[in-house]
Amino acid sequence: MTEKKKTTIVLFSGDYDKAMAAYIIANGAAAYDHEVTIFHTFWGLNALRKEEKVLVKKGFMEKMFGKMMPRGADKMGLSKMNFAGFGPKMIKDIMKKHNALPLPQLIEMAQEQDVKLVACTMTMDLLGLKEEELLESIEFAGVAAYLADAEEGNVNLFI
Repeated sequence: MTEKKKTTIVLFSGDYDKAMAAYIIANGAAAYDHEVTIFHTFWGLNALRKEEKVLVKKGFMEKMFGKMMPRGADKMGLSKMNFAGFGPKMIKDIMKKHNALPLPQLIEMAQEQDVKLVACTMTMDLLGLKEEELLESIEFAGVAAYLADAEEGNVNLFI
């Protein structure tokens, strides 16, 4: 019996287009029967934020980070040509015309394919994000857990 291939992705970027690339690769790898982990850290955590406001107790700086960061995958900006938010609208319209799945649906598809979505607990602490503010059915871990997955990875990406 052949050992299952493993793909790990560190999603560091909070850019819509880069997160899309990470999730397209993850879904492709899962479709090819890879065990896939996406480790979300720093701005990549925004892809896991719930769109609705979640009432949690926070300090002043934590509240400020929460207000400055996009709430949910659909609110993330583009890495290039953001144009004060007009760029993402344009790209989403083009994607719709070409029947490409938007980022929130790519995330759902990844969850359906058992892609392991991991939120970096150290970064959550730094940015003041609470578990309740993130999507359901994700895991919470530190860098050691990511390294354990990556150590056996056939494909390891940093996006």
